[in-house]
Amino acid sequence: MLAHSPPLPLVIDHVEDDHDITTEHEEGIVLALRLRDRVRHIRLQMPVPNLKRLMTAMGDEFPVLDYLYVAAPTKEKTDLVLPQTFQAPHLRRLVLDNIICPIGSPLLTPTMGLLTLSLLNIHPSAYFSPNDLLQRLSLMPQLETLGIVFHSPVSNRHVERQLLSTPTTTHVTLPTLQWFGFKGASAYLEALLPRMATPILEKLQILFFNQLTYPVPHLLQFINTAENLTFRMARVAFDEEGVSIRVYPHQGAKMYTLYVEVSCKPIDWQVASAAQVFNALRTAFSTVESLTLEYNGSFIPSEWRHEVDRRPWRELLGSFSNVKVLRIGVGDNFVGQLSRSLQLEDGEAPLELLPELKELSYSAIDDDDAAFTAFIDARQNSGRPVILIRRGTSPTESSFSAYLSEEG
Repeated sequence: MLAHSPPLPLVIDHVEDDHDITTEHEEGIVLALRLRDRVRHIRLQMPVPNLKRLMTAMGDEFPVLDYLYVAAPTKEKTDLVLPQTFQAPHLRRLVLDNIICPIGSPLLTPTMGLLTLSLLNIHPSAYFSPNDLLQRLSLMPQLETLGIVFHSPVSNRHVERQLLSTPTTTHVTLPTLQWFGFKGASAYLEALLPRMATPILEKLQILFFNQLTYPVPHLLQFINTAENLTFRMARVAFDEEGVSIRVYPHQGAKMYTLYVEVSCKPIDWQVASAAQVFNALRTAFSTVESLTLEYNGSFIPSEWRHEVDRRPWRELLGSFSNVKVLRIGVGDNFVGQLSRSLQLEDGEAPLELLPELKELSYSAIDDDDAAFTAFIDARQNSGRPVILIRRGTSPTESSFSAYLSEEG
């Protein structure tokens, strides 16, 4: 029936990760792929055996194809690669997930006119140097979306050794790039950013694998020179797998302008890693006025039931010098950690940490009205009172009095 249908554009769309597709469905997709002159859109996500057979059927030119998405299950290491004879001269959006795409592929040429390029879960066997990537990007000045995600960690030391033998010398300007996402070693990112100009970038998404240190001076410089990346509100989230921060341009914004994630555990390592990264970006975060800290895991880690080193928590909070509103998420252990971390150390000035803070709200499971009392009292005595709100209730009497005093 498909072979005798009117010559309308074809969309091939099959997304299934866990189960082999039926022979009938696979044969139907193969038949559609043979009608190359009509195929406008291809999205294939399925187990490797099925995907391998279908990719074999793509070894020719698709003259009107403008969107290609091919994804293999990320839990499997694959050697899948598009046929060398595959051509799509009008391709505009290319997303390959766990599919090998050599950096010299004909798909990545200036004649393609790509607007979206996302190479996701790149295995070490398909690794390319920062300079090779920049050289290829220099041929794509029309890119609007760029995503580079490595499947597994390549150590900073390995990247640094490679940079000694293959220095990064190419400079590239991407005048229409609006979104850039990266996951990999910080050394790789630091080699890219000083040689990339993205004048209208609106969204930056960075994910780091677990590593000992996170030196990111070029990331800070890159953020500071991106005029459209404005920061007013930040949300820091912890879970079982890592820690992330979403930074928004204004209160109520639906889409963040900056996302940074560090994949690591346990919780003390998450806090230390976040403190290190946030401290490196503290000048960029100086405009953040509202900060939320929350735990999104399914259970509170047992180590939070005991007092831990307060220093990383204080370093994390110290990265947000202009915060006026601090919100702390649900969980008594989480609230307890933050409450202890805000207590003054011997000889510490009351305004040394969060000097501009005006309001602190928190959620807790038990009726614990003593949380943050020492901090609130110290700020009250210093003449810079802070409103304390337990979410779901009104401000406590003492903090509400402090509010009236401040307003008067």
